Amino acid sequence: MSTHYHALGLMSGTSLDGIDAALIRTDGIRIFNTGTALTVPYTPLLRQKLRALMHGEGDALTIEHELTRAHADIVYQMLERASCKAADIDVIGFHGQTIIHRPEEGLSWQLGNGGLLAARTGINVVCDFRRRDMALGGQGAPLVPVYHAALAEAFSRPIAMVNIGGVSNVTWIGEDTTKDILAFDTGPGNALLDDWVYKHTGCHYDEGGALAASGTVDECCLAEWLAHAFFTAIPPKSLDRHSFSSASIAHLSAADGAATLAAFTVESLLKAAEFFPAPVKEWLIAGGGRHNHFIMERLAKRLPVPVSSIDTKDHDGDALEAQAFAFLAVRSLLGLPLSYPSTTGVTLPVTGGAFYRA
Repeated sequence: MSTHYHALGLMSGTSLDGIDAALIRTDGIRIFNTGTALTVPYTPLLRQKLRALMHGEGDALTIEHELTRAHADIVYQMLERASCKAADIDVIGFHGQTIIHRPEEGLSWQLGNGGLLAARTGINVVCDFRRRDMALGGQGAPLVPVYHAALAEAFSRPIAMVNIGGVSNVTWIGEDTTKDILAFDTGPGNALLDDWVYKHTGCHYDEGGALAASGTVDECCLAEWLAHAFFTAIPPKSLDRHSFSSASIAHLSAADGAATLAAFTVESLLKAAEFFPAPVKEWLIAGGGRHNHFIMERLAKRLPVPVSSIDTKDHDGDALEAQAFAFLAVRSLLGLPLSYPSTTGVTLPVTGGAFYRA
C-alpha cells in the first residue's frame, strides 16, 4: 500500500510578483487531492531588493535571509488557513527565487535558505531542485512537467500544458504519461511585459491585458524577436528572465509596447508547437498570463484547437507551480526522478533536491 504524503509547495516566480503556497496529498506518483492555496505579494521593498540582486546589486545573504523569513511567514498563514499544525505536514517543497539562470554555463541560482526555513517552521524541507540535473548535463528547467504529466492522466491526450509565468514553458503529453512527454521553455511570459508596464505606468502588471488591448502590435519588432536562434533550437531548452530585452521597442508608446510584448508571448508558444511529436487536442494554460485577456484571446485565434484556462478543469492555475514543487519534494524523498532527457536534456532520469530536517 502506498504512503500518502501531505506536502506544502512554495513557489516564487521570475515575474517577482510574490509567493505562491499550496497543499497537496500525493504518493509521489498520483495526486489524491489539492488543498488550501495562498498567494502573498512581495512587499515593494523586497521586490526592489530582488530586482537589484538580479543585476548584481545588494547583499545576497541578507536578502536571502529576508526572503526565507517571508516564506516562513507564508507557511504559518497556510497552517492557520488549513486548520492544521506543522506536525501534519510531511515536507515543504521550497523552490526559492531564481536570481540567475544560465544553462549554457551550467549555472542556476535559486535564492533561499532551506535550513533556516526548516528551523523556523518545524517542517522538513526539500529545496535546491535544479543543481543535480544541471550537473548531469540538464538545463535545470522546466521542472514542472512531471506534475503536468500526473495531472494529464485525467485529460484527453495529446495535450499541451502551459505555464505563463515570468518565462513561459510548455509540456507536451501523449498517450503514455510516463514516457510520451516533451517539455521546454518557449519564450518570455510576463516578465518583460510586467517590467514594461511598471516603467511606463507604475503598475506592476497589465491587469486583464487592458493596456495591450488598447495598443497596436509592432510587427517588425515582433518578427525581429522571433528570428532569434532560440526559436529554432531543438528542445529541451530553457531561458533566463533576461534572455530577451525590450530595448528595441523603446520608441513605442506604453500601449503599443504592451501589445507587442504580449503578442511575443503568444507567437513564442505557436513556434513551440512546431516541435510537438503530434498535434494536441487542447491547450491548457496556467500561471499569471492566463489572466491577460489579450494573450488568451490571441492564442485562441491563432491556434486550431481549444485553448482553455486550467481552471476550467477544476485546477487552480495560480497554485499549480506551488503544487508542483510540493509534488517534487515528495518525489525527492522517495528517490524518484524529477527530470528526464525529454524535459531538461539531462543525460538520464534524475532525482534531486537538498533535504533539511526540521
